[in-house]
Amino acid sequence: MPLPLSVIDFATVRQGASVGESFADSVRLAQHAERLGYRRVWYSEHHNMPTIASSAPAVLIAHVAAHTSTIHLGSGGVMLPNHSPLVVAEQFGTLAELHPGRIDLGLGRAPGTDLRTVRAMRRDPSAAEQFPQDVRELQGYLSGRSLVPGVSAVPGAGTNVPLTILGSSLFGAQLAAAYGLPYAFASHFAPDALADAVAAYRARFQPSEQLAEPYVIAAVNVIASDSADDAAAQLETARRERVRAMVGRERALSEAELDMVMDSPAGQQILHMLHWSVAGTGPEVRSYLEGFVETADADELMIAPASPGRDQVLRSLEILAEAWDAGARHIADGRTGTGVRR
Repeated sequence: MPLPLSVIDFATVRQGASVGESFADSVRLAQHAERLGYRRVWYSEHHNMPTIASSAPAVLIAHVAAHTSTIHLGSGGVMLPNHSPLVVAEQFGTLAELHPGRIDLGLGRAPGTDLRTVRAMRRDPSAAEQFPQDVRELQGYLSGRSLVPGVSAVPGAGTNVPLTILGSSLFGAQLAAAYGLPYAFASHFAPDALADAVAAYRARFQPSEQLAEPYVIAAVNVIASDSADDAAAQLETARRERVRAMVGRERALSEAELDMVMDSPAGQQILHMLHWSVAGTGPEVRSYLEGFVETADADELMIAPASPGRDQVLRSLEILAEAWDAGARHIADGRTGTGVRR
């Protein structure tokens, strides 16, 4: 079986479009991914970001699930310090009862926003320190073995919604290993600790009721196009838009100002976040991802589509799926003695 591919969707609000249109795009993306054989689509909780509309993953998952039939849908992730474990269990328990066997719950420790917005959400910045205990409390609600006497998640109890720990450092890796949960590394924007975190996770993994062996999901930015030149042009646009989104939140930047920012240390630091990225034709992207799988020691790839346009994203997923399947068939042919060996 080929290594599974999944997709993270940020519900991007494109220039000149509305939030409602971004949600329609998310439905189209999930339907497209379902037809192409991707395993799952995840939505990440962000707040106070004008170009990202996935601030309420559970609500968005419910909408997309109603317009799809087989693909897994989940959070990549819910930022648990922003919520009570009971409420998360009730939300995702509701989803699991409505769409049995299709709902994932990825959990993150960061707030997913800036400090001002944390205050606006009435959250204590120190809540992240309770993350390990909150994960255990959430597990108890979903399993029907609540750790809080007299309190049960309805819906939620007995749904056993599968949990995944998200992270970009050794902390998440060690927690996922200790709890026997899958580990998803956010290498699409935090590249530096990938190898060390995955190695620590695999070395320290303890089997659990949910998972017998370690399971790593690694994220990577992808642009696949029909031509290498077009892919390169898309990548340059994506790089500029990333810097513009992160630096120009308070005011619009002119193209000349953006050029200067991109050449500055701050701009270079933002661009370094895109270290694990590939842009090219289907075979070029497949070759890069095969190498990335080895580097990340991954069991599944979470594709972060980086194409700047809606239709370009859909075409990129299509080209990648075709190339990935072709690579798997080539390997299978080689194992069975048919086809051409290299």
